Amino acid sequence: MNSLLNEFKNAFNRPNNSLYQLILINVFVYVILSVMYVVAELGGFTRLFGNVYEQFRISPRFDEFIFHPWTLITYAFSHSLSDFFHILFNMLALYWFGRLIKDYLGSDKLISIYILGAMAGGLIFLFAYNLVPYYALRAAQVSGMVGASASVFAVAVAAATLLPEHRFFLIFIGPVKIVYIVGIYIFLSFVGMVGSNAGGNLAHLAGALIGFVYISSLQKGTDIGRFIIQIITFFKSFFTKQSNIKVSYKKKPSARRTKKSRPPKSSGIVTTQDEIDAILDKINASGYESLTKEEKQKLFNAGGK
Repeated sequence: MNSLLNEFKNAFNRPNNSLYQLILINVFVYVILSVMYVVAELGGFTRLFGNVYEQFRISPRFDEFIFHPWTLITYAFSHSLSDFFHILFNMLALYWFGRLIKDYLGSDKLISIYILGAMAGGLIFLFAYNLVPYYALRAAQVSGMVGASASVFAVAVAAATLLPEHRFFLIFIGPVKIVYIVGIYIFLSFVGMVGSNAGGNLAHLAGALIGFVYISSLQKGTDIGRFIIQIITFFKSFFTKQSNIKVSYKKKPSARRTKKSRPPKSSGIVTTQDEIDAILDKINASGYESLTKEEKQKLFNAGGK
């Protein structure tokens, strides 16, 4: 048990590991809720479990949602407890397409796309069932929505937009461009907009749209998901031990010293702006302690210029 907990802990401490972290969070929530569900059914605590589940499921009604605004995010980390394939297919798709985003854009961008997809899917779900007559008439038949599908669609479309020529090898078919695979997913969700999972399919399409918009904006130099990483970094700062960076000060030169006096000798390390940017990126991803002695010296020298 301790070994399993250590593996789980290490997955979150390891830098640039957002893909596995997202998958682990989804699996962890699914397992915990499943165990609670079984215990509640056996012990007669179904009402209590229902209250817990409501903290993850986003309601189609505004008057209920305003008291559970966090469900705009939490619904994307929970899944149907009666359909194991719901979480299985979502996590497989997240792994396949998420690897491309992580490898080409980095872990932070993957998190941004996932959260933006969740927000877009949740908002379109709410607006549809409150403002669009076709869905509003059927709102009473919908208890809520769970699932990472909107986020996965955002990641998948983002990958297809970024790398339209990339291919996945499909069994019995062979190599297929991911843009065609994603196109089929989108078409099926479009048809499902008037099916039994109409709200869910609307969320898929909203996630798909945000994935396309994100990459298109990024290619023009704008990161529309930057605020998400800034918020996460802010909250993480409360749980992360800050490094104690020692700063040394040199004494002022004596007044007797002439203007011809030599300046203090430099360390001999010449640092370019590109190197400084790379060091700052490394601090952002892994923390100050991950820097080598030479990198710390370069950063110190640059700060003293």
